[in-house]
Amino acid sequence: MVMAADSQFHVLAVDDSLIDRKLIERLLKTSSYQVTTVDSGSKALEFLGLIQEHQPTNFKSSSNSSFSSPNNHHQEVEVNLIITDYCMPGMTGFDLLKKVKESTSLRNIPVVIMSSENVPSRINRCLEEGAEEFFLKPVRLCDVNKLKPHMMKTKVKEDQNREEGEEESRTETELKLVQEEEGEIEFEMMSKKRKGGTEEEEEEGLEEEMRRRRRRYNNNGVATAI
Repeated sequence: MVMAADSQFHVLAVDDSLIDRKLIERLLKTSSYQVTTVDSGSKALEFLGLIQEHQPTNFKSSSNSSFSSPNNHHQEVEVNLIITDYCMPGMTGFDLLKKVKESTSLRNIPVVIMSSENVPSRINRCLEEGAEEFFLKPVRLCDVNKLKPHMMKTKVKEDQNREEGEEESRTETELKLVQEEEGEIEFEMMSKKRKGGTEEEEEEGLEEEMRRRRRRYNNNGVATAI
C-alpha cells in the first residue's frame, strides 16, 4: 500500500497490470492523494470489508514494508474514491462497481473505470450502473484532475448527513427531557391530590408548574421555555 500521510483524500486503485498500477499510483501521488493499490477486484472487496478471506492479504507500503489487512480495515481507513481497471481476471471492474453500488455502507463512494479499449456500449453500461467517469488508458494527469470534484461532492454530502444526524439526536434528547418533566408534574399533582388538596388548588398548581417547566419547540426544533 502506498500512502501520502498529509493527503486529504484516499483513493483505492485496482488493476491487475503492475505497469498500469504503478502509473496510476504515481499520478495519484503527484496530485497528493493517499493511495492504496491492489491487483484484483476480490482484494479490493476484502480491503473494503465486503468479503472475508481465510488468509489476510498483504499490502505493500511505499517503504517496501508490508502489513496484513484485517477484514474490517475499511472502518479504520476511509476510502473516498475507487478507480479500477475494467478488464481483470476473475472479477471485472464492472463487477466491482456493481458490488460497491449494491452495498448500503459503500454505495456513496465514487467509482471510476479505466480501460484500454474504447467500447461505447461498455462505457455506457458502466456510467448507467453508477460510475462517475470512464478513462481510456493510458490514464493522464488531466484525467486524474477530474477526480477531486467527485470526492468533494461526496464529502459535502457526508458532512451534511452527519450534521443532520447530530441535530436529530439532540432533538430526541430534548423531547425525552420534556416527557420526563411532564411525568414529574403529573406525579407531584397526584401526590397533592392524595394529600387532600382541592381541585382548584390542583389546577392552579398544575398550570403554574407547566408554565415554569414545560418546554415547546419552535419551527427550527429548538427548545424554548414558555
